[in-house]
Amino acid sequence: MVGAVQGQRRRVHSAQFKAQVVRACTPGVSVAAVALAHGLNANLVRRWLRDYEAGSTGAVALKTAQLPASAFVPVQLESATPAAAHIRLELHRGAATVVVSWPAQEAAACGRWLHEWLG
Repeated sequence: MVGAVQGQRRRVHSAQFKAQVVRACTPGVSVAAVALAHGLNANLVRRWLRDYEAGSTGAVALKTAQLPASAFVPVQLESATPAAAHIRLELHRGAATVVVSWPAQEAAACGRWLHEWLG
């Protein structure tokens, strides 16, 4: 195998697992989000979807696996960094420059203030 690190092997996934992942890819759901939620590469999930839609041999096992459809895939988001917890505005008016740092939780108040300032 070219490019593979010695000692590494490809993972093998069961037909039931593949069916679960394919069924999670309902319209309006991001394939990348489904892949991330299952610890997979999005290209692999797209290949499973193509196989399923084309009715290839692997897709027969996917179609026969009896699993409930899933419309929601929870995705764990990383917590915001301290720098991202603030809105930073750099405003130029004539020769004057004003830099404002506003707490992100108060975005509506920031918008009102900015609207009044630009008035």
